[in-house]
Amino acid sequence: MKVVFWGVRGSIPCPGLQTVKYGGNTACIELCLDELDYSLIIDAGSGIRELGYQLVKQQNKNLDIRIFLTHTHMDHISGLPFFLPIYMPDSKIRIYGPVSHEQATLENVVGGLMDYRYFPIRKEELAAKIEYVSLKEEHLDLGDGLILTTKFLNHPILCLGYRFEYQDKIVCTTYDTEPFRNLFSLDPKDPNYDEELVRDGEEAARELNAQLEEFYRGADLLIHDCQYTKVEYDADKQDWGHSWFEYVCSAAARAGVKKLALFHHDPTRSDVQLEELEKIHCSSNRYGNIEIFCAREGMKVVL
Repeated sequence: MKVVFWGVRGSIPCPGLQTVKYGGNTACIELCLDELDYSLIIDAGSGIRELGYQLVKQQNKNLDIRIFLTHTHMDHISGLPFFLPIYMPDSKIRIYGPVSHEQATLENVVGGLMDYRYFPIRKEELAAKIEYVSLKEEHLDLGDGLILTTKFLNHPILCLGYRFEYQDKIVCTTYDTEPFRNLFSLDPKDPNYDEELVRDGEEAARELNAQLEEFYRGADLLIHDCQYTKVEYDADKQDWGHSWFEYVCSAAARAGVKKLALFHHDPTRSDVQLEELEKIHCSSNRYGNIEIFCAREGMKVVL
């Protein structure tokens, strides 16, 4: 099993001299499995554009591709209109993802990118055969020995974590997400303060966070949201749906993860800043016997 990172940024593409080392494209990961006769991709951020060219270069017709979207925020789907295989009549593409609104199907949400208001080509004009598959929390046998388990994450829109199991190897993705927390007022002077509700809220948050750790327990590779530091998160980033270095590293270590890829880097984070954060969180045994690194565009991880 091999994992290739084609885009590692969150929020918005950020190419430039300050992001050469780690890359500026948004989320896109290729999962290469030896004996499958199709390509497996997680998310369609701007990084999927180059992946599309690479797939066509390797095989210029009859492409069979499965794309698993974690959610439908722009940084995870904006590359799809520039994905070359969707314009090839002999391509077969199946797009999986959560339905985030009852009134809008996955096809309508994703296909809505290709409307004359936003893009010169409509989805009805795409040549490839495209099928949409809606997902919820479930356990699926995808065939050929590939097992998929999905899990709802903590993000402002419905968002899925993926756990792929294949030939005794496990790869998990948990982005975009932040730790669950008690949402009731903690201030006894607040008229809405209720000690029992606070206790229930704390317990519910603990249970949900424990369930997420169980979801990626024992993973050979965990790719986790890590957009902020603890200081940044506490300052003004709560409820934005993203995690921080200190929490992610500790949680992955508790869950017995073997390799942890810190992912969804903030677009304002320069290469120099990420290098400094890697020195702090990835270069020592601060979190025990776990390999930790910041994901880089072009990086390949063989399991």
